[in-house]
Amino acid sequence: MALRILFVAAEYRPLLKVGGLADVIEALPDALAGLGHEVRVLLPRIRGMPRGRRIARLPGIGTLREAIAAPRLKAWMLDTPALGRRSGIYGDADGAAYADDAACFADLCRAAVALADDACGLRWRADVVHCHEWQTGLVPPLLQLARVPAASVFTIHNLAQRGLFPAETAGALGLPAWLMHPDAMEFWGHFAFIKGGLQFADRLTAVSPRYAGEILTPAFGEGLDGALRTRADRLSGILNGLDETLWNPRTDPLLQAHFSARAPQARRHGRAALLRELGMCDADAEACVLLGHVGRLVPQKGIDLVLDALPALLQRPLRLVVLGRGEAAIEARLRAAALAHPGRVVARIGFDDALAHRIYAGADAFLMPSRFEPCGLSQLSAMRYGAVPIVNPVGGLADTVVDATPRHLDDGSATGFAMRSADAAGLLDAVDRALALRADAGAWSRLVRQAMERRFSWHDSAHRYVEVYESACAARGEAYRHPPPMPLRRRG
Repeated sequence: MALRILFVAAEYRPLLKVGGLADVIEALPDALAGLGHEVRVLLPRIRGMPRGRRIARLPGIGTLREAIAAPRLKAWMLDTPALGRRSGIYGDADGAAYADDAACFADLCRAAVALADDACGLRWRADVVHCHEWQTGLVPPLLQLARVPAASVFTIHNLAQRGLFPAETAGALGLPAWLMHPDAMEFWGHFAFIKGGLQFADRLTAVSPRYAGEILTPAFGEGLDGALRTRADRLSGILNGLDETLWNPRTDPLLQAHFSARAPQARRHGRAALLRELGMCDADAEACVLLGHVGRLVPQKGIDLVLDALPALLQRPLRLVVLGRGEAAIEARLRAAALAHPGRVVARIGFDDALAHRIYAGADAFLMPSRFEPCGLSQLSAMRYGAVPIVNPVGGLADTVVDATPRHLDDGSATGFAMRSADAAGLLDAVDRALALRADAGAWSRLVRQAMERRFSWHDSAHRYVEVYESACAARGEAYRHPPPMPLRRRG
């Protein structure tokens, strides 16, 4: 049966992109539409985004606009004066959060509920509302309060982002006082948007199977593991896919040379071009291993471990290129390292999509020593482009990268290297194992080919999500037949 599915998120590529969430919200709806489902995407409209076509007024909330999106789905943008003043969706140019975050995202959630129930007169009503991250956490309780029959699914992309606000926020937003309860949206004296999704959604998903298990533990649960354990029977882990129309080394227009797993020879031309671009084209460049890192420069991603290991790494025949932006202290350390080791360390602070593609296509190995990683897309791109990933085996990294142990090398399943401890020593050990294998040209070529041949299909993930949607619809129907008392009296 075809479902009508409303996606609600703070990002959607190509209209509004900050991180990997935007890529997911582009690719998964398109894959679902390809399976015959009717999909709409709702996101906020901030300054600088396309104006779109006005299609409805939402009294007390704002204006709904339709933007040109993918051929198989529609993108709706919520336009309000408060959102229109924003230059960024999560923070201003200095990275500071906006004081009106709670009100702005509450408006987005209310708009989603109105759309799901066709209160806008668009002659479209949702069977399922799929919510992503804390910014959409109010949608599931609001759906239930409004008695909207649509089922709700809440996806956890990063549990560390919880949307915490002062306790009085619930009242300021006109919400019932009982939502400030441990079994509802109270979190140690704060009002937590994410708990609206965790406690009230009909079904929960995390973006990898390993992460779905990890967040049930105190080590990865961010203080929410108790609440999640009470709903563990409604939680599924579904691995993100990789958009292979965007990430395809045979056709990528951002690359200097095109190649594939079956015809990898041209990759070395791209590597040489990248070394020239980075100013690393000296006599030793060909013999050195080029390590790459692309991502947010924050402790979660383990970039500080790379810096801690750097003195020892530079005693090896290595070069390092880092592209990203993040915490000022880490950026400063990277700049200092590049100045101290010209030609061996390159730090590009900022984000350059074209250079990111060239690093994936030209680096020999890709460093991703994340302390936690719900899914990760960088390691998927690196494997697709022949950069062997070196990872801390947590979350989605453990689900996607097979360690190059002797057994995995023998059976042909190896695709990268897993750290044995989440510290600088563990990273250095994994790099040394990679260097030892690269000395065997045949073994290294096989490893690169195996990594490139791994497929992470959104088509497969979409089928899994449909199963979750159908289960959520059944649960919502049962809930209307037998509504539970609210709030419950467990401590979450």
